[in-house]
Parts: sequence; structure tokens; C-alpha cells
Amino acid sequence: MFIASGSPATVFALAPLATAARNAGHQVFMGALEDMVPYIAGAGLPGVSVAPASVRRFATMDRAGNPVELPRTPLEELDFAGRWFGRMAAASMPALLELAEHWRPDVVVGGSMSFAAALLAARLGVPYVRQAWDTGDAWRTDPSASIELQPELAELGLGQLPEPDLFIDICPPGLRPCDAPPAQLMRWVPANGQRPLERWMYTRGERPRVVITSGSRLVFAQRTDFLRNLVADLAPLDVEIVIATLDEVAEELRAQLPGVRTGWVPLDVVVPTSDLVIHHSGGVTALTAMNAGVPQLVVPQGGNFIEAAQRIADFGAAITLAPGQEDPEDVRKAAQELLTEPSYRERSGELARQIAAMSSAAEVVGALERLTAR
Repeated sequence: MFIASGSPATVFALAPLATAARNAGHQVFMGALEDMVPYIAGAGLPGVSVAPASVRRFATMDRAGNPVELPRTPLEELDFAGRWFGRMAAASMPALLELAEHWRPDVVVGGSMSFAAALLAARLGVPYVRQAWDTGDAWRTDPSASIELQPELAELGLGQLPEPDLFIDICPPGLRPCDAPPAQLMRWVPANGQRPLERWMYTRGERPRVVITSGSRLVFAQRTDFLRNLVADLAPLDVEIVIATLDEVAEELRAQLPGVRTGWVPLDVVVPTSDLVIHHSGGVTALTAMNAGVPQLVVPQGGNFIEAAQRIADFGAAITLAPGQEDPEDVRKAAQELLTEPSYRERSGELARQIAAMSSAAEVVGALERLTAR
């Protein structure tokens, strides 16, 4: 049983290992919030709705439906995230337990903050596997999630969330923090949604191609101003701009930004033909760029995104603009440097080589099998 979360990125991160397990002959289900089930099905996997609400419900309201106070500092953002991912886990348990009465998993695999996976595995007495869904350090949200989940943990006789029997990390070795927990490293492969390919997607144009994305969560929150502002900032540069976003907002952006390609595009196809990727520090976008050896300009849209973005910059494969450094001149200067200074592409290529050398998802399935045999 694989358990994703409330955004497409969390589905895409788990899809390669889930597909590898299925290809090895195992029966695989993936659960997520109801509006994410189409993304699971799009990845060719059996999808189960574990809660009818959207991610916004858990991020903005407590269990009683009262509005929650929004965070003001990076530390508060981490606690805030742990709390609402905890609420999501609690809301998912009834459907997961009902499913387990008819289809009992032998191992439960959850994404970084899919805390329902830990609860379900503990309830059933089966191995719990935690898989990172990006290069960020999500462990710091565990304490606040444990506080939110005290009623569920008390039922299990636990004071805090249980440690996983296996941690699978998809972060390239060169970016892993020195205090990262021991892990089974696994090669990350793009698993984004697809659509019929057009010639421009897999060919290079006459001008440098810049891909901009803000991820699904910011778009769900109607943060399209982030995308529009970046396009305006890049206007003086002679570049081709592609905005990768959800189709439901693409029509509005096309009307406002004529001449800019906008819509849902297969990043695994388009990014390798690009010269620069600009994003909000989304895990799937960052890993797609690393996998293709393409430099990145990261403009974090939240304090809890900054650390992971800065590690890529420290490696020499990106420039990360800290809060307060996002004015048009800063963006243009950083983009120009990334497009013209060869060292960024060289360091990005080194990350691509590190990713290629990591264990494949098919090999990691063997580790899951050994857990269940134990």
C-alpha cells in the first residue's frame, strides 16, 4: 500500500517505486486525497480515495473546522505543515482501515509527510517504509505532527510517530545533509503527467528556452502572480519562455501573456530541451532539472523551502534568491548568469551523473520484499 498526499507531486514521487513493485508481480494500491486519484490513475496505478476533502481544507482549518492562524516565520511554517499533514493523516484513517478489512497490505509505503502510512502500518503490525518525495528535509515536521496525532497515537499506545523500518531517499549524495538519517538511496526518475507530444516539446528553438513553474500547490492557492511577475522580469532577455502549469489556469495566463507557451507540459520531455528552469523550490521540478543536468533559478515561496534550495545553490547547480532578493533586476541578473556561465551546467551535469548511479526502483523493490519476509 502506497500512500501519497494532497498534491500531484506526491503522487509522481511515489509512482516509480509503486510501478516497479507492480512490475515485479506484487499487487499495488495507492491512496491519496480524492482529487489526487485521477493522477494516480494517470500513472497507471490503482487509486483509492482516502479522504474527500482537498488539501486546502486541512491547511486552513483545524479538526473542528475552525480557521487556523497562518505561520509568520520559517520555524512556524514547519510546525504548521506538520500539524496540517497530521490532520490529513487523521482524516485518512477511517477509509484506510476499512480498506484493510478487505485488502490487507503486507507493507505500507508513505511519502515524506504521509503520516497515515505510519499509523496504518502500526495498527496492522506490518513494516512501514518512508520514501522521500524530494530533496528537502521533512523530518523536522514530525514533532508537530505527533502533537496533532496524539489521539490516534494514544490508541496505539505510542507517544510519538514510529520510526520507519526502512527510509528510502531520492536525494543525490552530493546534496544530502550531513545529519540526514541512514537510508536506502534510490534513483529518482520523472513520473509527471503526460499528454500528446508536440514537436516543440522535444526540439530546441533558436533562442534559449526557460521553463517556469510554481508547482501545483501555489497554483491551487491562485498564486499566479508569481508566474506573471517572473515573465515580466525576464522580458529584457531574448529567451523563449514556457510556463508549466495546470490547464485550469493556463487560459487566463495565455490571455495575459501572449507569445508565452502556457499549460500542462510533460516536464520529463521539455526540461531536457531547456537551458534554465525557474521555480519556487518544488521538489519534483528541482529533481527533474537535476536529472536532465539543467541549471536552476530558485525563488522559494516559503521559509520551509529555503534550505533544500540553498543546498543546490551551494553545490553550484543553481542560484537561490532569498526573500527580499526577488526584485526584477535580481531575477534578470541571476537568469543571465545561469544562461551564460558554463560552470552551472557542469555542476548540474554532475548531479545528473550522481542520480544515474543510484539504485533503480526495481532494485529497491528487493528491499521491500526482504522486509516482508522478515
